[in-house]
Amino acid sequence: MEKIKSFTIDHDIHKVGFYLSGVANNIYTYDLRFKTPNGGDYMDNAAMHTVEHLFATAVRNSTQKGNVVYFGPMGCRTGFYLLMFGCSAEETKALVIDCIKKCLELNEIPGNSRKECGNYLEHDLEGAKMLLEDYLTVIM
Repeated sequence: MEKIKSFTIDHDIHKVGFYLSGVANNIYTYDLRFKTPNGGDYMDNAAMHTVEHLFATAVRNSTQKGNVVYFGPMGCRTGFYLLMFGCSAEETKALVIDCIKKCLELNEIPGNSRKECGNYLEHDLEGAKMLLEDYLTVIM
């Protein structure tokens, strides 16, 4: 089988940051890297899950909501993928910064009931905000 693009990145030199990792059919895949790959410090599942709920809600309520294809965590717990239709890196980075700021203003976790979430008991709002604050200082 062909090796997928994300496995061709040298994770030993990849750092925390915001990266355009691919474009196909006018869908831009962005790597929102919160933690250094193979660095021994990974996102806690509960905090990562909460970031997913916060950011997905913020970005899908943004001015670019019609261009959002997907937002979700990396299995390695070092970051998230954001897929956008036809949005440049410059405008997407500005969108990410704006959405993080909106996430930091939230005092409740969107979609955090048994009916809305498949693992509603595993969340950490404080931990999620710490991850978002740390990431914001890196990408600003």
